[in-house]
Amino acid sequence: MAEPYIAVIGPSADHTPEILAAATEVGAGLAAAGAVVLSGGGGGVMEAASRGARAQGGQCVGILPGVDRGEGNAHLTLGLATGLGELRNALLVRCSDVLIAVGGSWGTLSEVALAVRQDKPVVAMNTWLVGHEHPALHYAETPREAVELALSLA
Repeated sequence: MAEPYIAVIGPSADHTPEILAAATEVGAGLAAAGAVVLSGGGGGVMEAASRGARAQGGQCVGILPGVDRGEGNAHLTLGLATGLGELRNALLVRCSDVLIAVGGSWGTLSEVALAVRQDKPVVAMNTWLVGHEHPALHYAETPREAVELALSLA
């Protein structure tokens, strides 16, 4: 079986040090398990997850909103410049087997909604609560639990 592609989504700004630490731990755990870590390729949670994954020798793919690959964070192994702006959120969701949401922003909410609409599993940790239960939504309290749950769903 091929390695799972798991997206780590969350805010590029308006995050806490605890959220960034959790994202770093999630990225490291995914990479240690052999998963490819996908993200929007920017800063904040995306950069923290990439940093954690790279520290474990993992692969990090950034699906970037702009047209310049150089705009991705320094920890990416591959940056894909889509030129799609925020529409790249849908591409990120489509390319992922599972998503882990760490923290929340409006962009994160859009990615969660797109994933749930496609019945794609989302592991939510300290993020948006969408107000109702859905079979695609799963909740984790810790980074380790989020990683284990995502891997089991992939």
